[in-house]
Amino acid sequence: MRVAFTVLARRPDVTDREPRLDLTGVVLGLSGMDLRGANLSNTYLDRASLNRTDLSGADLSEANLYGANLGIAILRGANLRGANMHTTYLTGADLTEAILRDANLPRAILRGADLTRADLRDADLHDADLTRADLTYADLTGADLRDADLSYADLSGADLTNAGLTNADLRGANLSGVSLIRADLGRANLSGADLSGVTGLAQPRAVGRCDRG
Repeated sequence: MRVAFTVLARRPDVTDREPRLDLTGVVLGLSGMDLRGANLSNTYLDRASLNRTDLSGADLSEANLYGANLGIAILRGANLRGANMHTTYLTGADLTEAILRDANLPRAILRGADLTRADLRDADLHDADLTRADLTYADLTGADLRDADLSYADLSGADLTNAGLTNADLRGANLSGVSLIRADLGRANLSGADLSGVTGLAQPRAVGRCDRG
């Protein structure tokens, strides 16, 4: 795999101290690969095909994964801090205990993804599709979830302190035991959501549209 990277990589002129490995648009040779523990920090992987690739424990911090295909990829414990994942396809991906702090995920597609105990502090997830995603015990402190689709997602035990949930779709979501302290739920849709044991919600028994202004 290291040889393949050497052949395919372009190293553009950048002002960073360490030049970035450029794998922009790489379609062949990465899908289904075993890249466990790989160091891909600060790498250009925009629009790359990484579906079904095993990236468990890999370092992808500050990587550019814009529009990349990571469907059903394994990213358990991977470091994606500060990564650019705008419109990245992550349907069915395993992100258990992954580090996504400060990651940029606007309009990312995470349908059915496993984000159990993931670190999503201050992550940008506005307008992301998290339908039926597993966010059990995930840390979403300060995360931007405006206009995100969290319908039927499992957020039980998650920390959403200071999270922005304006216009978020939480229909049928499991929010049992969730912390919503200082979270902004203006115009969020909580129809059919499980709010048992929620802390920080002004009207914990409310269902349907929840507008805290």
